[in-house]
Amino acid sequence: MTTLKSKLQDDLNAAIKERDELRSATLRLTLAAITKEEVAGKAKRELSDDEVLKVITKEAKKRREAAEAFAQGGRAESAEREKAEGEVLAAYLPKQLSDDELNAIVAQAVEEARASGAEGPRAMGAVMKIVNPKVAGQVEGGRVAAVVKKLLAG
Repeated sequence: MTTLKSKLQDDLNAAIKERDELRSATLRLTLAAITKEEVAGKAKRELSDDEVLKVITKEAKKRREAAEAFAQGGRAESAEREKAEGEVLAAYLPKQLSDDELNAIVAQAVEEARASGAEGPRAMGAVMKIVNPKVAGQVEGGRVAAVVKKLLAG
C-alpha cells in the first residue's frame, strides 16, 4: 500500500523531471516539514497518513495566511506564488466542506448540545466537541468556531 508520504515523494520526483519549479519547491518544503515532525519526538518515527495530512493542512494554512499578508502589503506577485503553492497542497487534502454543509453539521450539533443541557458560552465547547470529529480535515478550525459562535448567538 502506498503511503501519502511516498506519494508526495513520487510526485516530487515527477515534478523535478518535468522541471515544474512551483510543484517541486512546494513538495520539497512539505516533505521537509514531514521529516521535521518525524524527528521531533524522543525517537524518529514514520508518520501515519493522518499525521501527514495534518502537516499538509498546516502547510496549506501557512500559504493562505502568507498570501493574505502579501496581498495586504501590496506584493501581488508574492501573494500569487503563495496561492499557487496552496493549490498544489490542496490537491492532497480531503475536499473542503462548503458553507452550507458546515452550517448543517453545526446546526445539528447545536441541537444535540442543547438537548444535553449545554447553554450559553459553555455550549461552545460542547458543540465544538460534537462538530470537530465530524469535520476533521475537511474544514479549518477558525471557520468552524465562527459558524458555531454565529449559530449559538442565534
